[in-house]
Amino acid sequence: MPAYLLLLLAVLSRVVPHPDWLNFTAVGGALLYFGARRPWREMLAPFAVLVTADVYLTLFSYHYAFTWQDYVPTWSWYLAAMVLGRILLSSRTTLPRFVSAVVLGPTSFFLMSNFAVWLGGTMYAKTFGGLVTCYIAALPFYRNDLVSTTVVAGVAFGVPVLIKRIQQNRVAAAAVR
Repeated sequence: MPAYLLLLLAVLSRVVPHPDWLNFTAVGGALLYFGARRPWREMLAPFAVLVTADVYLTLFSYHYAFTWQDYVPTWSWYLAAMVLGRILLSSRTTLPRFVSAVVLGPTSFFLMSNFAVWLGGTMYAKTFGGLVTCYIAALPFYRNDLVSTTVVAGVAFGVPVLIKRIQQNRVAAAAVR
């Protein structure tokens, strides 16, 4: 159930209007959690929901023509983020594994998506300098993605641990009495 609530939060963080400066999305943290905590057979659900959100945003919020090829990198990353969560966080969630996941997730998206923008778009010169300019322009988005992924994944993975420790302390305290 928590994985599906995070998925709902991820979609809402994308489709609900918010100020441009906020740029907080729960997608990365939700996908890491979903990958770590849900079986493989359920991975299609978040993928389908996020693809639908992308189509909706493109057509009705941004009023652009929709070309599915433009989304292949993003959609590939959705799947890769769940696999990353499965590999690093499903069997044993330790602090080093958690930090690795919340850094690798946004970093991989930053590198892949901005390379795709540079390669397929017309905003940046098709030179090494144009590629560097593309990455530099995207740094604020990368920073916000790192922060939002860390916060969402931190809450998703941390709250159950905190609750378990509180319960263990209560049991230990009751045993002492």
